[in-house]
Amino acid sequence: MRNRNLIILITCQLISATGSIVFVTLGGIIGSTLTSKLAWATLPISVAVLATATTTVPATLLMRRFGRSKGFAVASLSAALGVSTAAWALSVSSFGLFLIAAAIFGINMAFTQQYRYAAAESVAARYVPRAISFVLLGAIGGAFVGPELAKHGQSWFGGVQHSGTMLGLAALYTVQAMLFLLLQPATEEHESHLVKSQRPILDIIRQPVFMVAVLGGIAGYGLMTLLMTATPLSMHVKDGHSIEATSNVIRAHVLGMYVPSLVSGFLIERLGVVRMMFMGVLGLSAASIVGLQGQSVMHYWWALLLLGVGWNFLFVGGTTMLTYTYSMEERFRAQAVNEFFVFGTSATASLLAGTVIHYFGWHKLMWIPLPVLLVVCVALISVRKNELLPHRIARPETQENNHE
Repeated sequence: MRNRNLIILITCQLISATGSIVFVTLGGIIGSTLTSKLAWATLPISVAVLATATTTVPATLLMRRFGRSKGFAVASLSAALGVSTAAWALSVSSFGLFLIAAAIFGINMAFTQQYRYAAAESVAARYVPRAISFVLLGAIGGAFVGPELAKHGQSWFGGVQHSGTMLGLAALYTVQAMLFLLLQPATEEHESHLVKSQRPILDIIRQPVFMVAVLGGIAGYGLMTLLMTATPLSMHVKDGHSIEATSNVIRAHVLGMYVPSLVSGFLIERLGVVRMMFMGVLGLSAASIVGLQGQSVMHYWWALLLLGVGWNFLFVGGTTMLTYTYSMEERFRAQAVNEFFVFGTSATASLLAGTVIHYFGWHKLMWIPLPVLLVVCVALISVRKNELLPHRIARPETQENNHE
């Protein structure tokens, strides 16, 4: 494996996770202070995710043209510009300017989601699940840095609450841009499960395994975004829990999202990708069941923790499943389609979060994931014996011994 690439990607994942956590934690809260309409409070987060969805295809084409290193570096600078603009919006109390800042910030998020593909392309095919899961580990650091930055940065500039947090993020994203310039190109050792070719994109999309992988990403990311975006608004604005308690719940959620990456790659090797995704469905279902029990801090804490774990298993599994469906020559087009659908759904979910909380409340929100997850279960059953999917991936050590 290319340790240099993985170290860079893990470090940059930490910075990106820090920024995302801060924006999710504060976006709805800041929005509620800049507009009198509570239903619009999460609009900045929705704008950011919508910008992510609409940028996914251009982001992929940009990296195809200029390489991952330069593409990621430019995206990092756009994030620095976005959070700097957010600090300006806070200083002039402008909701419109904050929405512009959110849109600029969302451009970077489209590139951030491609870190896992860069990791997969930096290793031999048998190491792909591990590489994907290891890169996600960088967000564990963000789970600690993000809430602390949100909590302490709000008072760095006494006259403008939260502007210090935004300017601190701008510095981190500038460092991230410099790190990406050290990223090496994709390894030639990577081999997909398909022969190398340039099929029409519709032929790739029509594959049942491709469709189920995309469905898993849509369900996992869409439901996670819906519940996560709604949580700070429900906890702090509706239920009156403190910023510190809300930050701690978001921290638990992010740890739930990324700590399982310590084992998720190995679990795919041992259990197979379909079983792994089933485990993700169970985790997300458990989050809804816990959320239906009440709205104390601990109910929120456990629901968001389980939401994170379920997302990790479904997302890492879905990404791994996707890599079975295309060759290296086809990867950018296939990845662009997946990212567009996944983050288009995520944008819609984030937009609906504030509206559902405002008009229907937390309890009804918790019912939404259950029928969606049932559909995912049926889809996984339909492809469990597909020839593209190994029931388990032989451990690298075993493969090497057999080769000898």
